[in-house]
Amino acid sequence: MDAPTWQKSSYCAQGNSCVHVAAHHGTINVTESGDPSGAILRTTPTAWAALIQTVKDGTCRG
Repeated sequence: MDAPTWQKSSYCAQGNSCVHVAAHHGTINVTESGDPSGAILRTTPTAWAALIQTVKDGTCRG
């Protein structure tokens, strides 16, 4: 099986703590560059788009 093509976040500062995202076989994959062999979060494009829109709108609660 082919490997995903990871893209580094445009908001990543210099260093190793960055979010990487890859669209692969109908899913969105997210991982942290500081631990490339670690967990990969997989989600749907719809859920990813909703998360990004929520962050952009500033409507996150936490």
